[in-house]
Amino acid sequence: MAKKKMILDLDTGVDDALALAYALATPDADLIGVIASYGNTLVDTAAQNTLNLLELLGATDVPVYTGYAHAAGSGPFETMQISMDIHGTNGVGNVELATAQRTVESTDGEDAADFLIDAAYTYRDNLIVVPTGPLTNLAAAMKKDPAIGDLIGNITLMGGALTVPGNVTPYTEANINQDPAAADYVFKHGRHVVMVGLDVTLQTLLTKEETKAWRKLNTAKGTAFADIFDYYIDAYYNLDINKNGAALHDPLAVGVAVDPNLVTLLPINLMVSTEDGRTIGDPARALEPIKTNFAAVEVDTPFYVERFMNYMVNILK
Repeated sequence: MAKKKMILDLDTGVDDALALAYALATPDADLIGVIASYGNTLVDTAAQNTLNLLELLGATDVPVYTGYAHAAGSGPFETMQISMDIHGTNGVGNVELATAQRTVESTDGEDAADFLIDAAYTYRDNLIVVPTGPLTNLAAAMKKDPAIGDLIGNITLMGGALTVPGNVTPYTEANINQDPAAADYVFKHGRHVVMVGLDVTLQTLLTKEETKAWRKLNTAKGTAFADIFDYYIDAYYNLDINKNGAALHDPLAVGVAVDPNLVTLLPINLMVSTEDGRTIGDPARALEPIKTNFAAVEVDTPFYVERFMNYMVNILK
């Protein structure tokens, strides 16, 4: 079987940076491109952060496209203060990264959608798409060419909350909240959509004991990533989100995308409520014998964190 090909769709903040590193480190897939989104920061900042991180990691052959700057039909996007508090004003923990020597492939969101469409036709079942921000770019591509919903082999997203409260409202998770209509469309039109939500990501905590291992590598990469994630850990502590560490939200989605055995998946066709942005079972599809959506409800935390650390140490050497 051909090796899986992966496209990341990142609103590149702190945990997206770790998701990018994980995608490059895993032996189970080739990262063939990144689309930038808005969310943790503005789309142009997310794109530049992605370029800078790829250069730091020595992956200058991975193309980066700038996606849409806001949800369809909405006004200009403004980064929420809580996002800046958690990810820093520059999205990467206020760590100053060297500016990449290259630029994005395109600043047109439609070109990003075309990149997704072309990849879907080229790789079909072997294509994995992992959005870790709002689903605006993926929904736009699926609406432009509805056939790709059946072509893409695996869509694994970080977002939503099925069995736990949201982190924006009692029901709504941040990525879904940015564009609930897009998320609803992807759930209803993707052939295989896995939701890696707060149900499981909040169980995967990293502390400064782990980031010390990156510092001990004595590399620019190791120090930068330790600084970036330590900011995140401090933000979690100071904002009283969690006093025991910070969650590996986005890297877990990448991990599950290539190895679903990391989690227990509940087959449940999902929808997004137009009333409150809640991710919940879709009553219109509840009786369908074949489920196209799956929600992660349990995670093997020790095994995943050990794998994550092994991958990170290897790529940060």
